[in-house]
Amino acid sequence: MAHTRIAAPALGLKQPTLTKQALSPKKLHIRTYGCQMNVYDSGRMADLLKPLGFVASDDAADADMVILNTCHIREKAAEKIYSELGRLKTIKKNLADEGRHMVIAVAGCVAQAEGEEVTRRAPWVDMVFGPQAYHHLPDMVQAAARQGGIIDTEFPAKPKFDGLPEAVEVTGSSAFLTVQEGCDKFCTFCVVPYTRGAEYSRPAPDVIDEASRLVDAGALEITLLGQNVNAYHGTAADGSAWSLGRLMAALAEVPGLRRLRYTTSHPLDMDGELVAAHRDNEALMPYLHLPVQSGSDRILAGMNRRHKAADYLKVIEALRRARPDIAISGDFIVGFPGETEADFEATLGLVRAVGYASAYSFKYSPRPGTPASALDDQVPEAAKAERLAILQDLLDAQQLAFNRSTVGLQTEVLLERAGKRAGQLVGRSPYMQAVHVDGAESAGLEAGAVAAVSIEEAHPNSVRAVPARAKADAA
Repeated sequence: MAHTRIAAPALGLKQPTLTKQALSPKKLHIRTYGCQMNVYDSGRMADLLKPLGFVASDDAADADMVILNTCHIREKAAEKIYSELGRLKTIKKNLADEGRHMVIAVAGCVAQAEGEEVTRRAPWVDMVFGPQAYHHLPDMVQAAARQGGIIDTEFPAKPKFDGLPEAVEVTGSSAFLTVQEGCDKFCTFCVVPYTRGAEYSRPAPDVIDEASRLVDAGALEITLLGQNVNAYHGTAADGSAWSLGRLMAALAEVPGLRRLRYTTSHPLDMDGELVAAHRDNEALMPYLHLPVQSGSDRILAGMNRRHKAADYLKVIEALRRARPDIAISGDFIVGFPGETEADFEATLGLVRAVGYASAYSFKYSPRPGTPASALDDQVPEAAKAERLAILQDLLDAQQLAFNRSTVGLQTEVLLERAGKRAGQLVGRSPYMQAVHVDGAESAGLEAGAVAAVSIEEAHPNSVRAVPARAKADAA
């Protein structure tokens, strides 16, 4: 299949003219990999394609269009995509034998980083487009039908958010809202600056307007997203620049919005206004995901993190002064090039000093094109695996200890779905714990509501609770 590289300006932003054929129902399957921002992007892609007659489907084998919204952060991420594309090739051929045409698209960060390679290795792919180009999706669908495959991995000057539809759909009572995109930090292990581009903050009025529409669609909780979300510096209606803390103060005034969260943050951008928001903003949940990656100043310098371990600990101290019960989550990379046993011990020391409620930890894996991938002093795989196991044992113990510390607490849980037990509902506490609420349905509780519960039992990855009324009746 011939593929045509189309720069963003060559694609018009007007909504395509819809014929009766275009409006006939077509099945759309989107498979999302990676971060919450990809989840947000996938939702907006679905919104963009609704006027063309596409309806969501869970079955790729019977879809008229399949979009793989990809992530390039983890090791072998691209290879997993090519494996899935091989499976889709067979499905596409089988549908063609039945007289149906399946459109296959690769979106997201793998598309951005490896656009030409995708079309070389998987020529049956119809469209390849990066995370800054999906607002052109309706035009790309029509262009692909006219002239073969489409590649759009440009970084358009016009922000993609200006081309998104106003209509939004919320599944459940929690929604994501991208407020900041891109990164100017250039950590040596990270591909984000190359796949998402430079930092961009959406204007505050646009964010507030979308938040209001999400609440109108049923959201009680909104998580603000950004590669460095706390670097947000969007323009307000009066032309001034708002920080993330100021933005959240305005969002807390949106009628019907009960909860606010934000992710992912960088320690350098935790300013005083944002720290104070954890004290003063009742809608802001007492939970923060604040990656540090290493506890060794030498490794932090090699990663170009631009902060030291002591700087990170000072931020944690300030947050706990502002909100003593705040739950801290983090990210860690073990086995970064040149990491010694002493460097690893420094990471364990930082973990003990902080006491995490949850955390994510990974072995370092080289990302093609990043500075760290070219370093000679790569850590042996066996050493990385051993260190990761030690670190994860410590983090798991801390998570269990945090869960145990909440036993006996009465708190509010945003109920999300049915649990495995009869009458049980599962939701999230303010501290992002998974909460299994026994007897929820018999107490008249429903998924999609915020309910008061009493935590009765702690487990490694969750807690068990009962409705607060049931606890009071038992007493």
